[in-house]
Amino acid sequence: PPPPRLKCINTENNQDDLWGKLICTNFKVSFIPNDDPHKRLSHKLLGEHDIPLTCLEQVVTVNDTKGKKKVLGSNQKLKFNPTELILYCKDLRILRFCFNEAGPESARKVCLAIGHYSHPADLQLLFGTEVFFIVCNPWERVNGYPQRTGLRTPFFDRSSDWDREIKRTSASEWRVCSINEDYIISPSLPEFIVVPVSMADQDLKQYSLYFTDMRVPLWCWNHHNGSALVRMASVVDPLTQRKTDQKIFTAITRSHPHRSEVLKSELDKCLPNILEIQNAFIKIRQICTLDPFEESEERWLSTIENSRWLEFVRAFLKQSAEIVYYLDGKNVSVIIQEEEDRDLNCVVSSLVQLMLDPHYRSLIGFQSLVQKEWVMAGHRFLDRCNHLKKNDKEESPLFVLFLDCVWQMMNQYPAAFEFTEAYLTVLSDSMWIPLFSTFLFSSSKQRAQNLMEFAKNKAIPSAEDPTLYFPSVWEWSLQYSTKDQTLFNNPMYVGKGAACVQNGEVKSFSRTKQKSFSSTLRGSATSLRNGLRGGEDTLPRRGSLMSELKPDFSPAKDESPSERYFKEWFSRPADLHGLLIPVLMPSHMALWKLFFLRWVPEACISKGGPITAYHKLSQLVDEIEILRSQLRQYKGASPASTPLKGQRGRPSEQRNMYFRAYSPDEPQTPPDYLTSSFPFNPAGNLCRRYVYGTPISKFLNGARIWLSTETLANDTV
Repeated sequence: PPPPRLKCINTENNQDDLWGKLICTNFKVSFIPNDDPHKRLSHKLLGEHDIPLTCLEQVVTVNDTKGKKKVLGSNQKLKFNPTELILYCKDLRILRFCFNEAGPESARKVCLAIGHYSHPADLQLLFGTEVFFIVCNPWERVNGYPQRTGLRTPFFDRSSDWDREIKRTSASEWRVCSINEDYIISPSLPEFIVVPVSMADQDLKQYSLYFTDMRVPLWCWNHHNGSALVRMASVVDPLTQRKTDQKIFTAITRSHPHRSEVLKSELDKCLPNILEIQNAFIKIRQICTLDPFEESEERWLSTIENSRWLEFVRAFLKQSAEIVYYLDGKNVSVIIQEEEDRDLNCVVSSLVQLMLDPHYRSLIGFQSLVQKEWVMAGHRFLDRCNHLKKNDKEESPLFVLFLDCVWQMMNQYPAAFEFTEAYLTVLSDSMWIPLFSTFLFSSSKQRAQNLMEFAKNKAIPSAEDPTLYFPSVWEWSLQYSTKDQTLFNNPMYVGKGAACVQNGEVKSFSRTKQKSFSSTLRGSATSLRNGLRGGEDTLPRRGSLMSELKPDFSPAKDESPSERYFKEWFSRPADLHGLLIPVLMPSHMALWKLFFLRWVPEACISKGGPITAYHKLSQLVDEIEILRSQLRQYKGASPASTPLKGQRGRPSEQRNMYFRAYSPDEPQTPPDYLTSSFPFNPAGNLCRRYVYGTPISKFLNGARIWLSTETLANDTV
């Protein structure tokens, strides 16, 4: 049947309602407005009002006249004619539709279709595993591997990627091991892992029997001083714990040039579990998207704090900083351990490397970090994202928590990262697009099995010997144009070898192997605990987590070694190509507004927010690039080929900034479409009243607290 005509409610006075058509496919729900003036970041696969089915959290039908409401799922019946449809999305959008001119049967069918297809019965019915793939012909392969055109991010699905990482970090006492080829040892580990040179393959196979899911310890990263970061699952039999630890510790100690001791941190005992993280996220989502924004102004900040989300963000950053102290300050290797080695270890190992290694603060480096420590390490994206909506108890936003931690560091050191918060937000949204295998599966084996099933179901002849692979999220050209991808570029980024001005002198950032990384910890870290050797202090158990999260800069007569380390570090200027540790005092943990509040019109500031600075800086950088290009042309040109005065340097498609430098005849005012939610559009939420400015901002300017947006609209400051 034809899609029903409907009205998309946006305001109570109906002035900003959008009229259009609602369509459901096996990939997405599409609302096509008859006339939509709003335009922002243009997605190649999704319109502004499109929602992938995997992004739907809840589908609710309403009949206003009968006062009935029902949450729809797979193969359910609807006993009343819906007058409204409300879609709650995992990217925090809420879309509300009113079937004013739709026939009751059409409205019922589209509601049931959305409810059904948003709950796939199994993995094979997810859109990405059903129809979308890329075929690489044999002549597009090198050494038997497909050449992914334009893709520079290593996948770590071959030994050469790991070899390059070993060489890059100077981990000469570690080697690539292939004992898990064809996943014969552990179904959740990648086929290639990195292990100590002193450990034989036969010993590893024997040790694997002692660990959960037979996950042998995994090398993550090497410090230039020789200390290593290693992640490990729990030992299955407590009786063999001591003996197994001793064997692993001995092998890691031998891989250190100074034979330093090995410390172990049991993250299960000092960090919140996945259920606590999920509950905190549900609370902060409720505060930011569901609760009436204007009615909770007086207690808004306290309710954010009571959600415990920012407390948990701080806890993970703090734990990571403590591990950094031992790797960098004490020159010892550290093992991080949790039961399955697939959740908390992913967050902490990534944050430690992000703090220690500036390579991971570049765009390609960050993507390789996610690929290595999350995708290939077997984070259970299928379960934690709850793509199949089968077990809510397994759902937990660990990857969003990690991205929030990264944003906290970016917020404090904006020039140290090549990418922007818009990139982080787009990356989080990509979890809900079922076309990319990156966030669709729980392990490499699961990905490979589904690829084989796909080829079998599509009857692809093996004689043709094509190499198939599901596309990766890192292939951004599948989602965004080249120009839109420039929104990922940070104009303030201080790249390797880039110059800066300090005290009137131009200096260059550089990294040498002789010096220690510099850092800035504005709240001292406590000493590392949990089964450490040599009488070291131990980390707090979860029961004392709150006391450990209080401000850490109270005067003390006797400073611990870690406090002296951080205090000395803090006394020096931050080296953007050295170790970076965020300020850990609770007052410095901020709400990631672009992620949590981008769909809230009341929180949207017209021509305000961080985007205004980004706009000006991008134009400045673009102008500098133009001048550099012109200078190169003048230096290399003959008098007869001297560029004309009006030439503007490189072609538009080759420029790195989204906002381009003004030409002399252009107006110097910022574009009207710039808001604090850019590049996202709060009007796309389609269920909130659209009011620029917030009661909070007016209250901070000395005005009284407004109880409603109606009152706010009639008042002026």
